[in-house]
Amino acid sequence: MTGKQITEWDRIQSILRAEIGDDAFNAWIKNLNFKNIEDGTVLFSARTPFVRDWVRRHYADRIKELWEREGAKVFSVDITVDKKTAADSSFSGAAGAGKAFAKGVLTDSFGSVLDPRYTFDSFVVGKSNELAYAAARRAAESEQVLFNPLFLHGGVGLGKTHLMHAIASEVTRLHPGRKVMYLSAEKFMYQFITAIRSKTTVEFKRQFRTVELLMIDDVQFIANKESTQEEFFHTFNALIDNRRQVIISADRSPTDLAGIEERIRSRLGWGLVADIHPTDYELRLGILQTKSENFENVQIPKDVLEFLASKITSNVRELEGALNRVVAYTELTGRLVTIDMTRSVLQDLLRANDRKVTIDEIMRQVSDYYNLRLSEILSARRARDIARPRQVAMYLAKQMTSRSLPEIGRKFGGRDHTTVMHAVRKIDDLRRTDSTLEDDLNRLSHLLEG
Repeated sequence: MTGKQITEWDRIQSILRAEIGDDAFNAWIKNLNFKNIEDGTVLFSARTPFVRDWVRRHYADRIKELWEREGAKVFSVDITVDKKTAADSSFSGAAGAGKAFAKGVLTDSFGSVLDPRYTFDSFVVGKSNELAYAAARRAAESEQVLFNPLFLHGGVGLGKTHLMHAIASEVTRLHPGRKVMYLSAEKFMYQFITAIRSKTTVEFKRQFRTVELLMIDDVQFIANKESTQEEFFHTFNALIDNRRQVIISADRSPTDLAGIEERIRSRLGWGLVADIHPTDYELRLGILQTKSENFENVQIPKDVLEFLASKITSNVRELEGALNRVVAYTELTGRLVTIDMTRSVLQDLLRANDRKVTIDEIMRQVSDYYNLRLSEILSARRARDIARPRQVAMYLAKQMTSRSLPEIGRKFGGRDHTTVMHAVRKIDDLRRTDSTLEDDLNRLSHLLEG
């Protein structure tokens, strides 16, 4: 591999971290070993077959897209398993899981590492997130269980994970003896599968059902995972029955969680459900001002912060990622930060945000247009009067947003990226011969852009 390729991979990792979040990045991307680019194929090795297969299914397409954006002639991504690290990292019952996950938050756990940057003090509050913030703070500070579960939901990059980390950190600070576990639903599933394979399910159940505060991020991830949902349901009930606090986050409300069993959706709505809405201009500017204060060697002019706040409207994660890119560029080149420089560095991101269309907006607009409920679009039903609008929505999501196929699939009830690819190709073929469909697509595009 060359120095140029290493730099390109570093930039790609930064973009991926901003897109998928720290938890997923650390679980799946961080430990990929970049080896080389040979004959148009990017070569990686992974620690285990499970990680290899997961990255292939969910992130390989996006990695390829980002490498092409760097100007490399890349046609595919190939991942092998590093036999040595696979052996070193395999689980052996509870022994492989008995590590603390954050400065003594919880020992002997299956939890995830907390990000020390994600605290209540670093969370910028505005009208769009004040209820979720207040509820999270009350849950962290209270000696009693006030609402169970606390369910936080909102679009990608709006601050759900930040609040989850903040709660865990604050509880650990205020109540150092309390047993807390924070992890993503993705990791919950992974640990459950590992327990089944290693025949340590008894230990798995003990770990999860003896905690005093269980926090599971991005619960939509277990959509259509029947065995994992079964275990989640029993764990959830056991904790609730014993008045242990449960805090859950997702990208949509409990009633709209397609692919999740009705009994689980019902129970998720028992406590307090708090929505985090898309940010407004004032909140975005406040976030940028707060973050810019952390850069000691780079001064960000006020007009640049205002420019970013007005242009990057999709989500907080992308907003912060844009600022990081600008700062990294000026540190590497020595150029002063100006609006013109910012436009040049972020031209791809600015083009995507000029559309101001999100996948959630597309799903809602398509549902209304075809007189369907959003839950039907997200459901597993394959009747033509539902399947075709769903394909239309997937097609528009690919055409009108910068999201990758795996990301789009996750938004549509946890579907695989190949399902999205099939939908895009199907609609692209049909619109050439079906004038009614062509008219529908034009009208929907106009409604979304207007």
